[in-house]
Amino acid sequence: MRELRLGIDVACREAHRAALADETGALLWTNRRFQTGSEDLETLWRTVEAVRADQGDVPVVVVMEPTRNAWVALAAWLRHRGAQVRLVPPEQSADLRKYYNKHAKTDRLDCELLARIPLLHPDGLVETPGLGPAEGLRRTVGRRAGLVARRTASLQRLDALLELLGPAWTAALGTDPGKAACSVLERYSDPHALLRLGRARLTRLLIRTSRGAWREDKADALLAAARATLSLWPEGAIDFAELAEDIAAETRLLRGLDDEIDHVDDRIAAAYQDADPTGILASVPGLGPVLAAAILGRLGDPNRFRDLAAVRAYTGLVPKISQSGTSETHQGPTKAGDHVLRWSLFIAADHARKTDPGLAARYQRLRDRGKHHNSALCTLAAVLVTRIAACWRSGEHYRLRDLDGREITEPEGRALASRINTEATRARTTTGTGRRSKESHSAPSTGPSATHSTTHPAA
Repeated sequence: MRELRLGIDVACREAHRAALADETGALLWTNRRFQTGSEDLETLWRTVEAVRADQGDVPVVVVMEPTRNAWVALAAWLRHRGAQVRLVPPEQSADLRKYYNKHAKTDRLDCELLARIPLLHPDGLVETPGLGPAEGLRRTVGRRAGLVARRTASLQRLDALLELLGPAWTAALGTDPGKAACSVLERYSDPHALLRLGRARLTRLLIRTSRGAWREDKADALLAAARATLSLWPEGAIDFAELAEDIAAETRLLRGLDDEIDHVDDRIAAAYQDADPTGILASVPGLGPVLAAAILGRLGDPNRFRDLAAVRAYTGLVPKISQSGTSETHQGPTKAGDHVLRWSLFIAADHARKTDPGLAARYQRLRDRGKHHNSALCTLAAVLVTRIAACWRSGEHYRLRDLDGREITEPEGRALASRINTEATRARTTTGTGRRSKESHSAPSTGPSATHSTTHPAA
């Protein structure tokens, strides 16, 4: 098939570089510089159209790497002009670049390589119909994942600071402080200040901020923790006022992140309702509104993949395979896909196995074969995303079935999955933890043959 291939080496601050090649890989022109602007893009497109007119109105395929967010506006503009945009994973183009240009790495050579990639590595080109960060749902669920990661880091720093006060503080306030605990830490993390506040005023503060859940007993526990801290540290060995300032600052950050995550959750709920009005992903067992939106937002339209195997490969949950002659080894997962999608599927698989009897049975078979909990969940996650894509492509809701294939309700599925998990755990305990029973050695393998190797409470 005759076509023109426009390779663009995308830059974030400097000028982009472009090279044009035909279907044989012969360069028609190279090293054209342009900026992200309508005038420069019009000039670039006129040079492409001039060559295209001589070639007989052949299609134009644009090949680029998804460099930060700089590629999004270019892809949208070029698609509007009728070009087909193909994105190449940076690790693939980097490997080809090392082979193609062993002793040099320049922007000119990079754009020429991208123009020739359809000839060198045609399987690595996958059409991406969306615009990545320009899509609201995808960007919002990615932002939520980033906020959750920052919240987890802030929570760990706060926990480390509380360790300086002694274990009694964490025992009284918990490892994930709520509104009442944050109110105490933000204002009275200095044990001297807490003791000066007194039992009566502290109790009133706790009742008001916890809506009556914490009362005199919690106030007594906090006052006892303050006295234990003062008895632990020698006089003058630590400046409690300075430590209290750091704890208060970390607490304010934590509360701000909680508020921002709640705000993002509202945006995600509205965007997900528009993206999945029939609730196909919400019908999957164990998927709440946050996980369903995260999977759909980061996976995109499953119809864009050529088959279900391509969907699994996109997640990065398929194993690495090394084959030579008669030897074949399966290593951990490739992790080549979107990390937010992969983590969401991992959590979703853990929830789904507690409701879907088929997934529960597969999980227990993997554990009986000696697989680690995380490895088994990675396998289930690959199975789950395959079923999700199949449901989306057929336009049908997820249907729970028992081990005989009979359709069941969600309460029946939870009861059956619980029984499968309980019986398998009891059997492993009887035969020895981490060891295979004689039956498991002699029974035929029915599970997959390959080994597949802190969120916000709303997730």
